[in-house]
Amino acid sequence: MTGPDDLAHEGTPPLLSPEDGTQGRVYLERLNGAELHFEVTGDPAGDAPTLVFLHGGPGYNSYSFQALFGDRLPEPAVFLDQRGCGRSGPLADTDQGDETLDLDTLTGDLEALREFLGARQIVPLGHGFGALVALEYARRYPARTARVVVVNPWVHFPELALTLLREASERRGVALEDPADDLRARTPEGQYPAVGGARVEAAFALLNARDLLNALQFKDNASRMHLEFTDAEGQLLGGGEVGDALVAQGLWEFEYPPFLQEIRRPVFVIAGAHDHTSYPEQVAWVADLTGGDVTVLDAGHYPWLDDEDAFAEALDDALSR
Repeated sequence: MTGPDDLAHEGTPPLLSPEDGTQGRVYLERLNGAELHFEVTGDPAGDAPTLVFLHGGPGYNSYSFQALFGDRLPEPAVFLDQRGCGRSGPLADTDQGDETLDLDTLTGDLEALREFLGARQIVPLGHGFGALVALEYARRYPARTARVVVVNPWVHFPELALTLLREASERRGVALEDPADDLRARTPEGQYPAVGGARVEAAFALLNARDLLNALQFKDNASRMHLEFTDAEGQLLGGGEVGDALVAQGLWEFEYPPFLQEIRRPVFVIAGAHDHTSYPEQVAWVADLTGGDVTVLDAGHYPWLDDEDAFAEALDDALSR
């Protein structure tokens, strides 16, 4: 068995009776203890690095991105529904169970996928929460990573929670009351104050999660409706158990920035100026601590909705430099 950063080529895996999808070959394979659904275009076992799209959510799926932009991705490319999401099997059916979900497991899924495809190197393309998986994969497997592209990344969740609380307070016309200081004062010495969780709870008490995220993420109602229509076409119920499992593991307290300094692969960030969940604070963490290149578009959280050509140009630039 080779080590994680061994660049020896293991050979082309057999195609295990994949179905023909809209753009490529469709698989449902048990990898790293989970049934993972993914669609593949081109030959991942060839010389070119394989682009792997990692959706956000957490608990979303790759359908809308593939439907709206997939035909503009260079080959080889993979559209993955992460464990418990979309067309992949439920968390309860994984070897790890539905109460054990963390960044380690999701990164392990990505490495198992690379091994199955026989790809020498991949380019993780992570969106929102999926950026965490992309960045952590590059940190752990630098020799397996050609470069990293992240779109509107989330990397500091207590800060994201404060952004949500600030926006909810403003929209309800009430003063911002950050529970952080009071919580820290009441938390016994030696215990960790769950600041992020308290902020999110306060934010969602003021404004429901869907309305709050819509207000922060979309450039306009047309973009929001376009995505909702595409989601309805996909008819995929969505991964609430995935979000619940990650929150139970402390997602809202998770601060990834210290690990960003350990990434040794080129990092490219594509940001939407109208995505106030990510830009500018979350983007700045990634750019400053990885030395990453940043392209800011006149777009929201899903930039391919607002300006497909500009996003395609930014992505092409990130993949070719």
